[in-house]
Amino acid sequence: MQLQAPILGGLFIGVLSALPVVGAGNCCCGLWIVSGGVLAAYLDQQNDPRPTTVGRGALAGFIAGLIGAIVWLVVSIPLDVVLAPLREAMFEQVARIVREANPEAQGIFDQLEGGSMAGGYAIGFFLMLFFGALLATLGGVLGAAFFKNDVPPALGGPPSPMPPPSS
Repeated sequence: MQLQAPILGGLFIGVLSALPVVGAGNCCCGLWIVSGGVLAAYLDQQNDPRPTTVGRGALAGFIAGLIGAIVWLVVSIPLDVVLAPLREAMFEQVARIVREANPEAQGIFDQLEGGSMAGGYAIGFFLMLFFGALLATLGGVLGAAFFKNDVPPALGGPPSPMPPPSS
């Protein structure tokens, strides 16, 4: 198996999972993760004339899931740095509105503001690594089953039809 197919599947998983609004698609049964595994299996069978197996599709999906977790981390950090001012402004607006409606909510917002970004990335990475590998493997199995190459015909060609029985 070449690594090109799992790398492309992992890029698909990581980039789409890291995008702020698009990444919510993973809440729908791991949409981008499973799709990245399917993509890896599809591309793997396109690069090989032999019929693909479920095991090879699973391996392509598994590797794509691992690569996807790394890509997610690499893309998420700079994206969060760029979008942090916008996110903080939105958070302050929501906090102001809620505080006006319910002054006792001050403590909740104080706790939310004190979260660690490094801890969030570490937890997110390990969740992405575990569930990414698991769901992308499932996607690889599905991709191998859906896009399976047919076995090439035997060298003798197709069998000839049987002559009608003589009576």
